Amino acid sequence: MRKPAIKKPTAQKGAGRKQPAPPRPRWRRRAEARPAEILDAALTVFSARGFAAAKLDDVAKQAGVSKGTLYLYFKSKEALFEAMALELMRVPVLAQLETIAKAETASDALRQLIQFMTRMLDDPRRSALPKMIIAESAGFPELAQIWLKSVIQPVRQRLVQLIEAGIAGGEFRKVDPWETTKLVIAPFLLTALWRNTFEHLDNRRFDFAALLRQHGEFLLRGLAADKRGE
Repeated sequence: MRKPAIKKPTAQKGAGRKQPAPPRPRWRRRAEARPAEILDAALTVFSARGFAAAKLDDVAKQAGVSKGTLYLYFKSKEALFEAMALELMRVPVLAQLETIAKAETASDALRQLIQFMTRMLDDPRRSALPKMIIAESAGFPELAQIWLKSVIQPVRQRLVQLIEAGIAGGEFRKVDPWETTKLVIAPFLLTALWRNTFEHLDNRRFDFAALLRQHGEFLLRGLAADKRGE
């Protein structure tokens, strides 16, 4: 009596071939790069949706990280906004002011500052932030407090020092340095608000770079010391 033949297992199609590795999640990157990527994503989301409507899920998705990873670095939406204000606004502006302070004259320093701020405002995400803060400060007063403390006050202090140096060196006439800083800043605020409120409605193109160049000319003429001593 014959024994039943034992069927050998047939090789499956593709067996033995090296299978492609599953795609790696986008968030598997260097840990030290993640905070910067998250902050850049936050700038994009906050400027597009506003503070109230933005969700941390939106920021995590934009940054390509999990929400859990985001919480490793920022415990709340307010903490994320504050870190964004510090790292993406205050730090670059103050760093530039340190470089500008080495200019040969106070006038040169102000010209360089206006050129730098013009480049900053060319980023539509950054130019959208002032309007967002003004619009949402009633419901979220902490936004205005964060912006004042993190950006406006330290930058204003450096501007005061620059104007005082120009006065002390005889380059600028005697003015109130604190009030003058408001005149320096005002056209930048106007630019940010106009670009995000009226520009798409106006039938005349808003050339903010030309506006800021003209602002610099008016400002320096108004600050110039009268050499006749009158």
